[in-house]
Amino acid sequence: MIKAFIFDLDGTLLDRNSSLKDFIEHQYNRISDLHRIDKSIYVNRFIELDQRGYVWKDKVYQQIKREYDLSLSWEELLEDYINNFNSHCIGFPNLHELLGYLKNKGLKLGMITNGFSEFQIRNIEALGIIHYFDTLLVSEIEGLRKPDPEIFIRALSNLGLQPEEAVYVGDHPENDVIASRNVGMKGVWKADVYYKETFERDHTIEDLMEIRSYFEHILKE
Repeated sequence: MIKAFIFDLDGTLLDRNSSLKDFIEHQYNRISDLHRIDKSIYVNRFIELDQRGYVWKDKVYQQIKREYDLSLSWEELLEDYINNFNSHCIGFPNLHELLGYLKNKGLKLGMITNGFSEFQIRNIEALGIIHYFDTLLVSEIEGLRKPDPEIFIRALSNLGLQPEEAVYVGDHPENDVIASRNVGMKGVWKADVYYKETFERDHTIEDLMEIRSYFEHILKE
């Protein structure tokens, strides 16, 4: 019997692509030193260097400063990112509706996210969803990163559950879906066109509320 849903953050609950683009555009508008670069060039180059969040922003800003000979230091740009990104966090449609539905069904909710603790927690708070979760694991705090199986086992332990009693939902095939299935959980993929679909999973969703019909289907099994 399924007793919990555990979620990834970026690309699953947080629409990181839209959030990042919104932040970069606002950063450009606010900081005059960036205006020596064409806005579209700055936005596109940042997104390219960011590599979907897998390159931390110190490296991104160092490269941008080198390429465009900015007066501002990369440290100042990074500080602006750290302090202000959370003001641009955009959740996927039906975020609150889904989490509220699952809680009302008596399910436990968890989250496992790779990243820096203070930064990720501020983003979760900005989405207004932290109160839904019974456990929240950030890789920096845990000293573990997905796809390490131990971080999934730790989340399950915090919830007092066995792997077969939980579903994990994420957008990354290896870090989220395959890794969670490897420890015995059901792995649901939030489809992302960036990734090829040639991997095993228990279910695929495009909209978060599709979790509701998936859960109702499981109850009938």
